[in-house]
Amino acid sequence: MVPQQHSFVRSLLEWVVIFALVFVFFIFIRWFVVEPYRVPTGSMEPTIEVGDQVLAQKVTINLGMGVNQGDIVVFRNPDGASDHDILVKRVIATAGQTVDLQGGVVYVDGEPLSEAYAQGDSYPLAAQADGVSVGFPYTVPEGCVWVMGDNRENSADSRYFGAVPEDDLIAVVFFRYWPFDRLGGV
Repeated sequence: MVPQQHSFVRSLLEWVVIFALVFVFFIFIRWFVVEPYRVPTGSMEPTIEVGDQVLAQKVTINLGMGVNQGDIVVFRNPDGASDHDILVKRVIATAGQTVDLQGGVVYVDGEPLSEAYAQGDSYPLAAQADGVSVGFPYTVPEGCVWVMGDNRENSADSRYFGAVPEDDLIAVVFFRYWPFDRLGGV
């Protein structure tokens, strides 16, 4: 092999290795650290609007650290009849806490939530998913969270499908990157 051909093959091989490493790095980041999501419905308005694109971190979920009341989470939709496989909602209560809806207000463990982010009143939903019967007050079972959309009068949430198993949680939303005029933390 001529030295010039040898250096071309070596350079080509180096570039292939570099691209492979970058590809593996990005796959690792997306599967285990951060993933982008596009919000398809208005259930989180005014906090997150239809079409907003957000970043959600997976580290908390992957390390089993749990989520906190007030976190906005991405999770697998427990309602198999829905058009959306993935939903974005706010954690209202965690395992062992009791949720009650009285006069359009959410109470957790007997205390009314101060919810400046919420839009509309919080009433029980008349219709519920097949096989689900949610009555109030409702105590969140172990290994589950209670979630609600910020747009309370336009959200199919735990009032509809019940508590969400923590195993169905995917990530915690932390940043909106689109549209640019609303860029920032959520």
